[in-house]
Amino acid sequence: MELSEVTGDRLVQILATLANPHRMRILATLAGGEDYVSRLARKMGISRALLQVHLRKLEAAGLVTSRLVLSEDGKAMKYYDIEPFSLHLTPEALAAAALSLTADQSKGDRK
Repeated sequence: MELSEVTGDRLVQILATLANPHRMRILATLAGGEDYVSRLARKMGISRALLQVHLRKLEAAGLVTSRLVLSEDGKAMKYYDIEPFSLHLTPEALAAAALSLTADQSKGDRK
């Protein structure tokens, strides 16, 4: 995914997803290669439940992908990996993305 391919609404979703320190740490950990939930939770020192909440948000934003693998003992293990992306933010790129914001997104700051 390249910034030029991203709509304004999608960029807002991606940036909001990346604004969480747990999710940044998850991506940093997955930069070393795919991993399954239990081992990833141990590496990060957080619960599987909390990890899965953040992984779902990362997956919804298109920043990670998942796949189920059946282990030798018959357990289903969910593996996660980073989906390659590049976001080079410039004023021009933000201006271009802003043109495609929907009405709901462009009003997000107003209260």
